[in-house]
Amino acid sequence: MSDIFKFPRGFLWGAATSSYQVEGGNHNDWSEWEKSPRRIAELKKGGKNPGEYVSGNTCDHYNRFREDFDIAKELGHNVHRFSIEWSRIEPEEGKFNEKEIEHYRQVIHALRERGMKPFVTLWHWTVPVWFQARGGWLWPKSPEAFTRFVERVAKEFGGDVCFWNTLNEPDVFTAYGYIAGIRPPQIKSIWKAAIVFHRLAEAHRQAYRKIHQGYSEDNRECYVGIAKHDKWFTPKDSSTKNVFLTKIAKFLWNDTFIWHIRGYQDYIGLNYYNRNAIDFGWSKPRKGLYNLEESPEGFYQVIMNLSRYQKPIYVIENGLDDRGDNRRVHFIRNHISAMAKAMRDGADVRGYSHWSLLDNFEWEAAFGPRFGLVEIDYKTLERNIRPSAWEYKKIIEANAIEL
Repeated sequence: MSDIFKFPRGFLWGAATSSYQVEGGNHNDWSEWEKSPRRIAELKKGGKNPGEYVSGNTCDHYNRFREDFDIAKELGHNVHRFSIEWSRIEPEEGKFNEKEIEHYRQVIHALRERGMKPFVTLWHWTVPVWFQARGGWLWPKSPEAFTRFVERVAKEFGGDVCFWNTLNEPDVFTAYGYIAGIRPPQIKSIWKAAIVFHRLAEAHRQAYRKIHQGYSEDNRECYVGIAKHDKWFTPKDSSTKNVFLTKIAKFLWNDTFIWHIRGYQDYIGLNYYNRNAIDFGWSKPRKGLYNLEESPEGFYQVIMNLSRYQKPIYVIENGLDDRGDNRRVHFIRNHISAMAKAMRDGADVRGYSHWSLLDNFEWEAAFGPRFGLVEIDYKTLERNIRPSAWEYKKIIEANAIEL
């Protein structure tokens, strides 16, 4: 007899996007970096065409968000995680763009009109050009600058939004931008990475206080947290060195940032993609950055690890690159089943958002990876719902999964 797990009434089901990856027409530190001499030279050296690594119009979601939200509604989603682009709202230091504020107001209203809760991310890695010119997150006043933006956005949209996600994956941003040096600002310095890490933690704490201050004045409810990218680390073998290094990796990657913001989070947002095997060094994925080693068991383990913090958990990214949509149904079923097992075992998970609603611009990998429930033809911008999206809808409608 099948073991069916029923999710709680009101469980949040949806998908996620980020502004830079889907909107198109952005001007920020990333759009500048894409066209920089250093970036172009690196791509040419690798035998790649630099023109194929420019975000451009991406999915043109900026103009087609209503169409995309109609699709999400058709797929049964009741929540949508997206980001508000800081560089649009505050293109010059201390000067806010009313036209762009109104744009995001329409985005939020479009979601609510379709019965979806807006789950708003305030920083998904990109920053205004003026902010980067100040030194980016190395600038001593960066937390205060970010909080000024957050205060304005929360004031404008607080009546329609109750879920706020201040930072997306601060660990990934710091590791790739300031240690590995493969993403903006392409700095390789553990010392500077540590500074940025602490500035981001302080930025979250200040933003958390500011958002709650505004809501408390009106006696409204809100939930503020971060999006934490967690991995399930396992030793490649039973050697003492690999077992020890695995424990270090788990602590440094999965727990350190959360420890730094303890007392300043109402929930934990979880982004989970893969298991990494430790073999005397650091983590070694199967075949590179986007072809990841799937592990539903790892998903269960990281959820249970986060449950130790006794905060509600919202899964706000979980997906895979699958152009042919051959593995996505299996992936979704197995990972949601693993999440359900964690809930059965006591984890307080309250929502799941698949990455991503749309195929999109996947950062330094550009348009190669295909994570979308909805396929995008980048020549025509035609949207085509993949079969896996309908299978995901069946789980949503049943609000249940077979374990």
